[in-house]
Amino acid sequence: MKKIIGVSAAMLMLASPAIAEDVKIGISLGFTGPLESLAPAMNNGAQMAIAEVAKSKSLLGGSNVVAVTGDSTCADTAAAVATGERLVTAENVNAIVGAMCSGATQAVLEGVAMPNGIVMISGSATAPVLSTVEDNGLFFRTAPSDARSAEVLADILKEEGYKSIAITYVNNDYGKGLGSAIESNFVAGGGSVTINAGHEENKGDYSADAAALAQAGGDILVVAGYADGGGGTIIQESLDRGSFETFFLPDGMYADSLTKTFGSQIDGSFGASAGTDSPGDATFKTLFADAGHEYNVYAGEYYDAAALIMLAMQAAGSSSSSDLKDHVMDVANAPGEKIYPGELAKAMKILAGGGQIDYVGASAVELIGPGESGGSYLQYEVKNGKFETVKYR
Repeated sequence: MKKIIGVSAAMLMLASPAIAEDVKIGISLGFTGPLESLAPAMNNGAQMAIAEVAKSKSLLGGSNVVAVTGDSTCADTAAAVATGERLVTAENVNAIVGAMCSGATQAVLEGVAMPNGIVMISGSATAPVLSTVEDNGLFFRTAPSDARSAEVLADILKEEGYKSIAITYVNNDYGKGLGSAIESNFVAGGGSVTINAGHEENKGDYSADAAALAQAGGDILVVAGYADGGGGTIIQESLDRGSFETFFLPDGMYADSLTKTFGSQIDGSFGASAGTDSPGDATFKTLFADAGHEYNVYAGEYYDAAALIMLAMQAAGSSSSSDLKDHVMDVANAPGEKIYPGELAKAMKILAGGGQIDYVGASAVELIGPGESGGSYLQYEVKNGKFETVKYR
């Protein structure tokens, strides 16, 4: 009798489905700090992709997939590393979406991801240094490098007829890289730079920074900083002094919080950020709005970052970063069936069957070189106190 029961139990165990694996994806963003107003949309983008796959039960034979969030703050690299350590060692995430700002991203990559072999895909860290930093094949980004962005930004300034510019940049990897690249490209095109000066974040008084910019002069002030931080304060100081009326606003300043603060005072100011008018972008924005979310810059790039992690897992047949890292470029680029927002379950099925996909996503994903976006851009202008898209480039 015991033998019969044992055999029956063994047969029952063999017939039972395997217990679904818990796959955890960390989301590390600056929920507090100088870009906190942009973080909710980025988080919602990543969460949307994860929820889409979780609902479909299509990842790795029906694995449970959940998001675990953490605050990278943008400005405090020590806090970013501590958050990364919690996500990896306490929460046991399989990979990380983020971080948000370049300095925090590099700190988490070097201090947490590389020692633990964890893949990171950022949708907004744009510093040129991240193109060449040692990463053991673990770091990717769906946003383009500022080295490419600066070429576009300098072209726009020249097209708008500006001959001399003053530059203020936030004194970190993002700001220094962008400020330097804008200057070199603008000068190469025949323009002049009156001053290129860094400003620190979290200062109580920016009057000295604004005074130096005013003394240097220029046709326009380029503010390569953060809308919710020093960049916004320097704009206020400049307006109060009457030293500048028009501002050039790269991606760190492209936030609705800026126009809510200044309204029509900065009408005519303009800039550019990563963006596309591809079919995937339109689809994503519709899905995003239908989910009750308010769109902001890089939301699509974060949907894509989370999607790429899960698609690479499926292609690898494993949730381990050591396996999925070798498949990110494969699922992001041709050949294969093109995949758009809302089609992640379809992509999972294709990959499970041994097929190939070319993930286009929300931001027209095409990863080049060290695993970063080749770059598409939207140009905007402040009109009647609000950002309006002028064209795509």
